[in-house]
Amino acid sequence: MTNSIIDGKQIAAQVTEKVKKRVEDLKAKGVTPGLAVVLVGNNAASQTYVNNKTKTCEKLGMYSVLIELDEQVSEEELLHKVEQLNNDDKIHGILVQLPLPKQIDEDRVIAAISPKKDVDGFHPESVGKMMIGQQTFLPCTPFGVLKLLEYSGVDVAGKHAVIIGRSNIVGKPMGQLLLQKDATVTYCHSRTKDLHAFTKQADILVVATGRAKMIDGSYIKEGAVVIDVGINRDENNKLCGDVDFASAQEVASKITPVPGGVGPMTIAMLMENTCLAAEITLNN
Repeated sequence: MTNSIIDGKQIAAQVTEKVKKRVEDLKAKGVTPGLAVVLVGNNAASQTYVNNKTKTCEKLGMYSVLIELDEQVSEEELLHKVEQLNNDDKIHGILVQLPLPKQIDEDRVIAAISPKKDVDGFHPESVGKMMIGQQTFLPCTPFGVLKLLEYSGVDVAGKHAVIIGRSNIVGKPMGQLLLQKDATVTYCHSRTKDLHAFTKQADILVVATGRAKMIDGSYIKEGAVVIDVGINRDENNKLCGDVDFASAQEVASKITPVPGGVGPMTIAMLMENTCLAAEITLNN
């Protein structure tokens, strides 16, 4: 199959180039988009991700603050910190890095972030607006996948999109956003009977299961577009996705690699959302 690898790094660079121009326009009007990232504990994957966010902010000329809190921090203390950031005019976007330690209720923390600064798109108000197609901050990973498809010339309208995974962060919003682009959407998950029967019908297959190399070429329809949202370590401790890339590549027409596929887009869309938050503040 002649296929093409969807280069997330390259597309993310194109997206952030446009964001950089918008940041320059804002600065000319006296506003510097500001992002605050709150990191609780010392999860290595979260730390890497947060460092990448901070670096990208600097590169785009944005203002960024990293707040690191101890693993043992109380929920009240974290909520107090969020409240301070809600009231800080220099901060347009607030991101609390998930997962949080077990003593903290994630839902309560997400709900405490001002919807005006919810650049992760997880606040119930943002989710509700997304569901009914109103302008809001879209969750960064699904938003990034939409951009990958758009920049790769994949017309979603009329296609059958199958999503494997139903998390609030990726699976659920992904299906909703593809539905708004006129795809026919099927959700599959750990309780789905005969997964092959569904995945073999997919023109666009989005895999977000959190299980390394779970989906191989036998699940994929000839010529399908495969988007791998997973990030795992294989038996040799090498980064890999939820898709077995080698066998999937034999069948897919387009496919995202791991690393270098969806990951860079998540950060690019976070920058876009933060920039949008600053623009909205300026215009109100």
